[in-house]
Amino acid sequence: MSVKKLKVVLCWHMHQPDYRGPEGADYKLPWVYLHGTKDYVDMAYHLESIPKARAVVNFAPVLLEQLDDYVTQIGNWIEHGTRIRDPLLAALAGPGLPLEGTSRKQVLQAVLKANERNLIGRFSPYQRLAELARQLLAEPLLQPYFSDRLLVDLLVWYHLAWMGEEVREKEPRIGKLEEKGGGFDASDRHALLEIIYTTLKGIIPRYRALAQAGKVELSVSPYAHPIIPLLLDLGSAREAMPKVALPKESGYPGGEERSRWHLRKGLEVFEQHFGFRPSGCWPSEGAISDATLRLLEAEGFTWAASGQAVLSNSLHASLAGAAFPPHWSHRPYRLEGGKLNSFFRDDGLSDLIGFTYSDWHGDDAVGNLVQHLETIACATDCDDNCVVSIILDGENAWEHYPKNGWYFLQALYQRLSTHPQLDLTTFEAAMQKSLDQVATLPQLVGGSWVYGTFSTWIGDRDKNRAWEMLIEAKHHYDRVVRQHRLDPKRLTEAELQLAHCEGSDWFWWFGDYNPAAAVADFEQLFRAQLTCLYQLLEVKPPAYLGKVFAEGKGDPAKGGVMRKS
Repeated sequence: MSVKKLKVVLCWHMHQPDYRGPEGADYKLPWVYLHGTKDYVDMAYHLESIPKARAVVNFAPVLLEQLDDYVTQIGNWIEHGTRIRDPLLAALAGPGLPLEGTSRKQVLQAVLKANERNLIGRFSPYQRLAELARQLLAEPLLQPYFSDRLLVDLLVWYHLAWMGEEVREKEPRIGKLEEKGGGFDASDRHALLEIIYTTLKGIIPRYRALAQAGKVELSVSPYAHPIIPLLLDLGSAREAMPKVALPKESGYPGGEERSRWHLRKGLEVFEQHFGFRPSGCWPSEGAISDATLRLLEAEGFTWAASGQAVLSNSLHASLAGAAFPPHWSHRPYRLEGGKLNSFFRDDGLSDLIGFTYSDWHGDDAVGNLVQHLETIACATDCDDNCVVSIILDGENAWEHYPKNGWYFLQALYQRLSTHPQLDLTTFEAAMQKSLDQVATLPQLVGGSWVYGTFSTWIGDRDKNRAWEMLIEAKHHYDRVVRQHRLDPKRLTEAELQLAHCEGSDWFWWFGDYNPAAAVADFEQLFRAQLTCLYQLLEVKPPAYLGKVFAEGKGDPAKGGVMRKS
């Protein structure tokens, strides 16, 4: 007689926005390749090394494209000496220094963007160099005396610190560079670039192999990571926030067509990389609505996922004050008349991993999580129709953990995959094993995993202004398309550029509660992307695109890439 087990799904979302400047310009931020050498490879290793480990890994298509681009660029530099279009990597590669005054200062600022305790403080040579760099930046009169050696050593240590634990363990050249400590020369820099190249080149094949082995279920997000419910209907924001202020425009023109385009383009890019079409979708930021789920089902998806607060809001609306059903947060749901299964993250357990356990001993943290799961298993009697969904960012949490979360993740996969009461599985496998009593939702209240609303992307003055700018550009795009003014090649370029402008990350960062430096980066790039779209359409860009419209005033320690649900 088989023992009943509680189904548990770990779903890691791998997403970085499109940091490529328009029309082949330099990358504006380095996070794609840095997370590639640290987080994507370490997560693959944990799944490879533990026999019964299972997970869902979701890739944003624009991340896959950028990983490809970095591999191509670094490969061309190694083979032909072609310049790399990422300023930080280009500085590491050479051919040499000195850089111009502004560039030297920017390099110093960039190589200090790392977790102080776990990346900088972990390596005493890096820590000493970082302290010196801060002194130089604080004293403008000293900046002309920046030395080439300081810049080179900082560049090398920055990239060493961003190496994953697997690379650090298996690549002997990393150990030799760390042992050398400083005075790095051209051959050291070349060796480091080769390691970065090899590491990035292996990411997609490793996850493809994990999927083929049945250890990982791969899923996808819409192509450029737009908030689909808002493309379909800006008014859907009022379902969870009735009094929210919306942009002046009544809606996004052609939103359903654009939503279908992002879904189909995302599937196309995914299939190019992995050789098959996925069954599941993590909609950008877990943002869903009634119309969004029906669209996902129409496009062939069998499951989607979102946040627990979305489910709570929807049950409140549907039950009109009546009690929630037993185990409501750990059951999949379908809309009335629909077949697509929707899973909702356990916000409490997911946030423990994202925000709490980083300060715990790894074994203690996993022990605490297992206790919570055992409690749920007992409360549900391991009901075949219950699934505990732990869903979170798969890349940004780990720099807050010692050794990139190595101890925690090893213990997590080992304990969950061998626990007698827990079945570590995937969404697709859970649906195949048993889900014969999927609950029905009469209606869905639109929202995302963040607060169960769309407040992170709309409703703020700056966010609404960005929507108005995007909508105006879309009106020009539609007019040019109707008039058949562009040749097919140019039209394809404009269509892709429009997609980049529709991404969610611009709106995430607008709002004065965010840190000033981050807002400035994304505000400038958003205006550049819109300007490029106008240029491709052969329409004069509006004058306002030359002016800053959003500034941040938030505490850098409290605003950023991760938020509690």
